[in-house]
Amino acid sequence: MTQQDDIWRNRFIFMNLVRIGATALVFFGLLLWQSDAIVEGGSIIGLPIALAAMVASFAAPKWLSRRWRTPPGP
Repeated sequence: MTQQDDIWRNRFIFMNLVRIGATALVFFGLLLWQSDAIVEGGSIIGLPIALAAMVASFAAPKWLSRRWRTPPGP
């Protein structure tokens, strides 16, 4: 593989890891908010965590792809 292929592969893997991590954080926020598993009676702080992670799950890969886009040539 060429160096360019390695860069693209690593970026693809990183974007997917960001999406998977944000989804896991959404589940953690929902668990914190709705169950007694972490805090007795649940905690309202889980809702903003879940919402922020959901936004990150959708927005972060787009932001990363825009950041990594190469400018058009002359």
